[in-house]
Amino acid sequence: MAAGKSTVAQLLAEQLPRAAHIRGDVFRRMIVSGRAEMLPSANDEAIAQLQLRYKLAALVADGYARAGFTAVYQDIVLGDDLVHARDRIAARPLFIVVLAPRPEVVVRRAETRRKPTGYGDWTAAALDMMLRATPRMGLWLDTSEQTAQQTVEQILRRAADARVA
Repeated sequence: MAAGKSTVAQLLAEQLPRAAHIRGDVFRRMIVSGRAEMLPSANDEAIAQLQLRYKLAALVADGYARAGFTAVYQDIVLGDDLVHARDRIAARPLFIVVLAPRPEVVVRRAETRRKPTGYGDWTAAALDMMLRATPRMGLWLDTSEQTAQQTVEQILRRAADARVA
């Protein structure tokens, strides 16, 4: 939440010659009735819907890649789900960038946002704890002191560090 995912992904896609921005949350919002929100005390249905969201996003990313676009997929993917996301996306080369601003910065950013965070019962500290337990792969950036444009510039400069097998 408030890490800059949407803004950075959009700006990054705009810097590339042929790119699509895939917003993972769109797949959650497509469920009109029967949606189970991901909460800290998530039930089996919420977890199944989250996994469906990740699978659909991977299929869309691969579809754009097959059509010659760079697919910039943006979502909250924590823990072993990051490993599964890497494995679900067939397109190669594959680059993973994790935005990891400090929790106090996330709280400050969230307080100044116009849009609701949409994270319900989640706290910045809880999400940060899950983030820090996520397997390290790709490029991890502490974006606490960066603008979105500076983050994009760093991603482009350090693309080789983001590349995963």
